[in-house]
Amino acid sequence: MSTLTIEERLTFIVTEEETSANEFSCDVNTGLTSYPKSLPFVHFYDHTGSQLFEKICELPEYYLTRAETNILTIYVDEIISQFPKEITLVELGSGSAKKTRILIEAFLQGEGLSCYTPIDISRQMLEESSYELLKTYTDLEITAVAAHYDEGLNQLKSEGDQTKLITWLGSSIGNLDRPEAAKVLTRIQELIGPNDRLLIGIDLRKDKAILEKAYDDEQGVTAEFNLNLLTRINRELGGNFDLDTFHHEARYNEKIGRIEMYLTSSCEQKVFIEELNLDVSFTENEEIHTESSYKYSLEDINELAKTAGFYVEKQYFDPEKHFSINIFAPIT
Repeated sequence: MSTLTIEERLTFIVTEEETSANEFSCDVNTGLTSYPKSLPFVHFYDHTGSQLFEKICELPEYYLTRAETNILTIYVDEIISQFPKEITLVELGSGSAKKTRILIEAFLQGEGLSCYTPIDISRQMLEESSYELLKTYTDLEITAVAAHYDEGLNQLKSEGDQTKLITWLGSSIGNLDRPEAAKVLTRIQELIGPNDRLLIGIDLRKDKAILEKAYDDEQGVTAEFNLNLLTRINRELGGNFDLDTFHHEARYNEKIGRIEMYLTSSCEQKVFIEELNLDVSFTENEEIHTESSYKYSLEDINELAKTAGFYVEKQYFDPEKHFSINIFAPIT
């Protein structure tokens, strides 16, 4: 057991918060003055949005979390056996790090974890999860990075020559279109060494009904998560969105292979956003595109890896083969 205090075992790195606020303002202005209207998915994750997403992960319709947790639980010993002692575990979009605990516990039991580096856009969620982990695991050391992916990935440069396992769970890669996903993976590939690996959860193509239920649950939590974007605009930018006049929609675009989420105006209306001095007009049934979640075939996954300079070294599935966890190794 470590004799160091929690504060001594935690290093917290924060990017410039003003930049994030300005980015939100600019994205709202650009997205709501474009046609068709859209808002970037990254702005879902203020503290309220992050908490709502944690609720989504517990929903019966949202199979992704259960399937991924199942895979990690079954194969964790095999996964960690492929790495030497004293690795650095890096996680993109860490959130509450509930699933990552499976890996953390296994690595700590084998005395194989030097440091855990979670990267998340929500500073508050990152602080809460880091302190909770440090209370639970007294031998754990954390370098937490509050940042977007691109900024957070710079932390990989400072990890030295120690072997790294970068994890990107929850099929978060699905929020990026296929060229953007390849771009992020290429960036990772350029920053890691030949012995490092990427452990990435990727949702698979499947029946439309299963997918649409997963993104439009009966309890309405996903709808609340989606509508929180408008609440955030009202709170932070002085908007006057009436949430009762917008509703959540989720549709699977089979041709492209992605779930598409929208906020749809139920009537013709005009919204004013004070901070932007912006009037936004909506026609009846006009949509704001808020999120895409791309699904992959096995061929898609192999092609994605190859495009980014990786190959699929190992691949694991849940019993229903709804979800995949992949180990990408850099092509050398």
